[in-house]
Amino acid sequence: MTKSIALSLVLAASLGLAACSGGADNAANAAANAADNASNAADNAMNAALNAADDASNAAANASNAAANTASNAM
Repeated sequence: MTKSIALSLVLAASLGLAACSGGADNAANAAANAADNASNAADNAMNAALNAADDASNAAANASNAAANTASNAM
């Protein structure tokens, strides 16, 4: 009888430790996901800045072409 009680206590303690040990894995996964999200946000910001620079460059080129066309048509 005492062996069965001791065995059941050991089993309960083992299950308790096994259930609690997953928290560290979850925290590590959450940290990795947060790092990936931050990296993706930085990439998105860089792409937005590059697109804005391209848009500004294209707008300047279009304005230059429009001025050249206007000058050409005035002749």
